[in-house]
Amino acid sequence: MKTMKEEFLDCMHEACPIPLIKASKKLQKMKAQDLLIMKTDHNCSITNVIEWVEKQGHKMDYIEIGKGEWEIYIEKVDPHE
Repeated sequence: MKTMKEEFLDCMHEACPIPLIKASKKLQKMKAQDLLIMKTDHNCSITNVIEWVEKQGHKMDYIEIGKGEWEIYIEKVDPHE
């Protein structure tokens, strides 16, 4: 059984497309079933990241952790599964 690794990405005070670019680069270095936790305060990041993650086939969810602050959870999926 594989234990998933958690990676964190702080994108506070960064406007689009910077959070998406950082997430993409970070996910490239991660293994399948690893979890990327992004923190952002730009709601455009939610829209852009959701759209991109769906196209890539990864799993994701997000929650608002404070007024105008979100955590986005992205589980990397192996494209060969």
